[in-house]
Amino acid sequence: MEIDYGQLKQALREALAEVGQGRAELAQRFRGGTVVIRPRDPALQAKEVPIDELFQKIVRLRDALRLLEQKVNASEKLDAEERRTLQGYVTRCYGTLTTFNLLFQDKGDWFVGQKGK
Repeated sequence: MEIDYGQLKQALREALAEVGQGRAELAQRFRGGTVVIRPRDPALQAKEVPIDELFQKIVRLRDALRLLEQKVNASEKLDAEERRTLQGYVTRCYGTLTTFNLLFQDKGDWFVGQKGK
């Protein structure tokens, strides 16, 4: 059986896109808003990013972390100590990203760090 890796990659991209679509919604109060990144030096230009785009990137990051967590937990090549170490890294990443929870419409979509486990 020969595998067409191009088709496999495309199928995976589509599946991952479907997983991330429609699952998390931006909180109503932020829809259509922007995030302004302003340098300390007023002579430098600020950057405006549509908050909807930033939110979608955060959701994709969250989904990728969840997928990584599943792969770590399901890996037969990792021993228990390695699995615990990697799981700790993932949990700390979730904790770091809790700052963005205010962007999510539903609390069920929030990042949860060490305290929530």
